Amino acid sequence: MCDRCETTGLLAGLFAKAGVVGTPTLASAVTLPTTPNSAQRSELAMLTSMPPPTKSAPTRRRKLWELEEKYHCPVIGSCLNLDELKKIARKDGFSGNHFEPYLLHLEAVSLSCSRNAAAEAMHKMLERKYALIIQRFNHAKTDTEVLALWQECLERGDVAGPMWAVLTHKAASPETRKVVYGDVHMLSHQVGAGQAADLRRLQWLERQRAELIEENSRLRDEQQRQAAQLMALRQSLAAEQAQSAHVEPLLQRVRELESGQAMVGLGRQLMLATAQAGRAREAQERMRALEEKVAVLRADKARLTRERDEVSLERDALEQLWSTEHTPDTLCNGDCGVCPDSLRGRCVLCVGGRTPLLPQYRALAERLGVHLIHHDGGREEALARLPDLLNASDAVICPTDCVGHLAYYQLKKHCKQNGKPCVLTRNSGVAGFAAALTRLAEGRADIQSQT
Repeated sequence: MCDRCETTGLLAGLFAKAGVVGTPTLASAVTLPTTPNSAQRSELAMLTSMPPPTKSAPTRRRKLWELEEKYHCPVIGSCLNLDELKKIARKDGFSGNHFEPYLLHLEAVSLSCSRNAAAEAMHKMLERKYALIIQRFNHAKTDTEVLALWQECLERGDVAGPMWAVLTHKAASPETRKVVYGDVHMLSHQVGAGQAADLRRLQWLERQRAELIEENSRLRDEQQRQAAQLMALRQSLAAEQAQSAHVEPLLQRVRELESGQAMVGLGRQLMLATAQAGRAREAQERMRALEEKVAVLRADKARLTRERDEVSLERDALEQLWSTEHTPDTLCNGDCGVCPDSLRGRCVLCVGGRTPLLPQYRALAERLGVHLIHHDGGREEALARLPDLLNASDAVICPTDCVGHLAYYQLKKHCKQNGKPCVLTRNSGVAGFAAALTRLAEGRADIQSQT
């Protein structure tokens, strides 16, 4: 029996001073003297008033295999990518003979629950990968500070590294680790829902693209069929015209003939020739109508193709502006003609456009470092302000579908005389404005500067 279960040593001495007679074990009954003195009573009071022992706080960060079992799945799935898991699997010999992602994840989670070579390798990789984030979280000394720092990282969208730092932090309480686990769990649901919506949108766009391709193919086949009909009609018309060339000499011959029987025969021939000429004229009229229809179809096709190309350019320009973040450390590839930063620090005047969309115009311009000024094209603002704004700007953008005639001709005249870059866009929407900014940045203005 150990000292913690037997009344020996220092504890036995204290009981003896207090007048307590003990048996070999604590489970046996103890008897107190019937008349303890004052010294014995004070020692008993000191013993009974001693506080219970408290559990000491952890003195180091937790290891991967020391975490609760439910935290291993989000840590392995969010903090280590498949390439890193494959590297560890090759080195430390996972039991699986292939690297199917889900099976690789399951085996990594299973191995991380206990201390082994693979678990130690994963722990070291996590420590190296998130060393800077761990160092930042080490400055948090209390559980409240750790939770506040986690919530700050979560708002910025930084999840993987902060989650590892919190779950292994020596000051993080079980409640804080549960909060982190719940946040990551709900975030996975939200990400999954967003990917499902994107997939549905992609499928709809693919269907639209297939329908447009089919419609384009149908129009091309129709055009070829009508072209073949037109060729056949032209050949028929040429043949009928060749036959009708004899009508006029026959009429002259009829006037010269005196025999009535011959007159009847010639009359029949004349009627036949006249009918043939009428059919030829009808065929010619049908051919002319078909040619006009083909011309209309070609014009519609050219217009639809042009509008499709313009919409594609506007979409690409808008996606590029919203998805590209320009920082001072961005490397330059040396092609200044297509660099979006070529407009940084310049003043661009927008004449016309939709006034409610002006905040979006300014947001796009600010992403390129452009100072945007605006004139509504004479709808509400006085045209007298336009010359001063034109002189103060480095370049001009004009949505032609939403501007006054006087302002339009005035800005074109000013840009031509002063050699100022000017982009004329037919779409006053946000995408059209983004495409106009891209054209300015790439030097593809409708009115070029004099260099």
